[in-house]
Amino acid sequence: MSDYKVTLYKSSEKETWNNFALKSNQDTFLFQRDFMDYHSHTFRDFSLMVYKKDKLMAMLPANLIEDSVYSHQGLTYGSLIYSKELKTTDFIQVFRAVLDFLNKNEINHVIIKELPAIYLHNQSNNPLAYVLFKTKAELLRTDLHSVVNTKFKSYSSSRKEGVKRANKLDLKVEESSVFESFWNQILIPNLETKHNVKPVHSLEEMTLLKSRFPNNIKQFNVLHKEKLVAGVTIFETENVAHCQYISGNEDNNELGSLDFLHHHLIENVYKDKPYFDFGTSNINSGEQINKGLLFWKEGFGARSIPQGFYKMETENYKFLDAILV
Repeated sequence: MSDYKVTLYKSSEKETWNNFALKSNQDTFLFQRDFMDYHSHTFRDFSLMVYKKDKLMAMLPANLIEDSVYSHQGLTYGSLIYSKELKTTDFIQVFRAVLDFLNKNEINHVIIKELPAIYLHNQSNNPLAYVLFKTKAELLRTDLHSVVNTKFKSYSSSRKEGVKRANKLDLKVEESSVFESFWNQILIPNLETKHNVKPVHSLEEMTLLKSRFPNNIKQFNVLHKEKLVAGVTIFETENVAHCQYISGNEDNNELGSLDFLHHHLIENVYKDKPYFDFGTSNINSGEQINKGLLFWKEGFGARSIPQGFYKMETENYKFLDAILV
């Protein structure tokens, strides 16, 4: 284990962090520091970098609360980021080094928010489940992401009818460089009325992130007689188009606006993406599923992939010692 060294991320290492993340096993811009740090005032960053003989092998985007480290609570997903070439033996040793480091720093727990498989460049290189098993990790929660594999897309009769209605009413989809109209006219009122919550990102935050990641964050709006009636905010990566926010006005069902919008995105804008991710339909901390929302998403051919949330005792690093014989 003397070959492995764990250090806390420092802002002076931003370029090193970003470059490693771009070339790592995963396909998302959420691990770039310009995304992670936009809410640095909210979370106490405790991101880790793991070296083997001075070569950076892996990183853990994370924040600290009392005696627990979370694979970052400000991100939709997390877990260990590692080199595409990392072999299983090194993965095990890297994870052991992380747990040992945390334990020695009097941090008792680490909560891992799993990275869904569609965001991995190489889905055959993911030994995390085995490490979770060996360290006796506790499964806290499982969410289900509704994902369209675009090779097997299909549309239910309900979704087809929605698209037909929208075409008859001459709806149109436009990409917008700003979020103000969608946020203020559609998204915020809907979330407040239906769920008594606000968007995770404020309008100012989303505008800032768009300026930092103009090729990854997109806004698509639906217009009916030049009036904004629906929209979706997309987080786009190399392999996945992810719906971050979806919302329509009270006439959505009558107009077929959201059916029309997502049919257009899947068939035209993102037809060459392997995956179109509608996100989760889970409510009450994953305990239940919004049946109607899931029904709507599966009408586009989306099916469920799991995302687990795990709690590990850092002292269980010792259970990784006797694996390799």
